[in-house]
Amino acid sequence: MKITIELPAVGECSVAECAYNTDNRCHARAITIGDGITPNCDTLFCGSGHIHATNVQAGVGACKVGSCGFNNDLECTAGSITVGLVDENVECLTYMMR
Repeated sequence: MKITIELPAVGECSVAECAYNTDNRCHARAITIGDGITPNCDTLFCGSGHIHATNVQAGVGACKVGSCGFNNDLECTAGSITVGLVDENVECLTYMMR
């Protein structure tokens, strides 16, 4: 079964250590942002074997950061997001405090 829904795209990810990252693009099917408080990327998976399915562009499947202005009922409403490092933490750089 294939389910198709529109998700906000992960437009860029600068975390080269993540196995889902190839050429500053995230190729997971969908990522989860947040632990309830901080806008970290919960899908981060560090590993040397980078994903080969580069025809898949990641979307934001869920956002657990209720304080973000783009969060509506645990879903991201931004058109796209950027993921990168903030003080050695991998976070959604599009996060905007309400």
